[in-house]
Amino acid sequence: MKFFHAFLAFATGILLAVAPVRAVELSIVSGDTGNGIKVLSEILDLYEKKSGNKVDIVVIPPSTTDQFGQYRLWLAAGSSDIDVYQTDVIWAPQLASQLVDLTEATRDVVGEHFPSIIQSQTVNGRLVALPIFTDAPALYYRKDLLTKYGAKVPATWKELQDTARLVMDKERAAGNRDIWGFVFQGNAYEGLTCNALEWVMSKGGGGIIEPDGRISINNPQSAAAIEMVKGWIGTIAPPGVLAYQEEEARGVWQTGNAVFMRNWPYAYALGNSENSPIKGKFDVAPLPAGDGGHPVATLGGWNLAVSKYSKHPNAAIDLVKFIASREMQKYRTLKTSNLPTIAALYDDPDIARQQPIVPRWKPIFLNAQPRPSATARIKYNEASSQFWTAVHNTLSGNGTAADNLADLEARLTRLKGKGW
Repeated sequence: MKFFHAFLAFATGILLAVAPVRAVELSIVSGDTGNGIKVLSEILDLYEKKSGNKVDIVVIPPSTTDQFGQYRLWLAAGSSDIDVYQTDVIWAPQLASQLVDLTEATRDVVGEHFPSIIQSQTVNGRLVALPIFTDAPALYYRKDLLTKYGAKVPATWKELQDTARLVMDKERAAGNRDIWGFVFQGNAYEGLTCNALEWVMSKGGGGIIEPDGRISINNPQSAAAIEMVKGWIGTIAPPGVLAYQEEEARGVWQTGNAVFMRNWPYAYALGNSENSPIKGKFDVAPLPAGDGGHPVATLGGWNLAVSKYSKHPNAAIDLVKFIASREMQKYRTLKTSNLPTIAALYDDPDIARQQPIVPRWKPIFLNAQPRPSATARIKYNEASSQFWTAVHNTLSGNGTAADNLADLEARLTRLKGKGW
């Protein structure tokens, strides 16, 4: 009997030694844009098979403004309900104090990513998020319609305005009454900050707030850029564009009811999907320049961060590294045309063959301009809100651009206070 008990204790010890670590249940929060949730679910299926862990997706609305507000509520409450947050490139300075430092855990992989993106997610020496894809918008255009009417891809905003009106008028005269010349993101949210920054910078109006903290937005070039766009509402752009976010613009575009669209890379794969009415009929080009200026695209991109309130931080870090890995970035790129943050993938033959737009997008991304989040830091969200409100008021006919930008300068000066 003593021998049996000894053997049982020995066998039990062996079993305990080789038993797998207990699986944990994690949660990841993400906005629902395009087919992003579907692809994330597929990636998580692969992770669950590899790790044995279970991951739940908490889906929230696609508006980045709404997402940021909800994130702040969860984090302010110290909620452990969310382990991993999908974060916009501009949020790192504002959320850093409530996110886990990933510096040590990612030393083996961080060098694969574009250094500028890693730097954007580093706050006071702490890497608070790991990138999963980057973004820079482009001009989508109906190549079939431009060819039909002998028009060229516009290089300036003035050329876009004239070409959009030409093609729209001819198509409507031919019976296509629902077509518009240009759709973009005109709703009062962070997307309008991106669009308006492109208009303003391409016209030489500066970056709203300069790297030295100077508020630069109140100038004639900025006012002219916004007044230019105001003239598009109801002429080449539908009046409803003032309520459009990314998906509303894509909806009009993908049903064949727009000649031009400003949007992010994700819309490319969806536009060429099997049942898309515009499959094979469109292409992309850099956004137009201002007269005598240069094209400007706003730098975007998404990252993964671990909440410091997570009950399973090590497992959450493992999940972040899996989703951000070269293999999963390649998987996402092939499925969505999102731009990878790992430089080597731009030379990947599979990506070049299945998503040929990705290598072509690299120059657009490398010339993209950041929003002034690094300067405004924790005050960026409020500063951006003040900016998009001034722009939206102008586009809606509530005051002139000059008056609204003068008021904006005063508001930003008060917000700046003793320093950003």
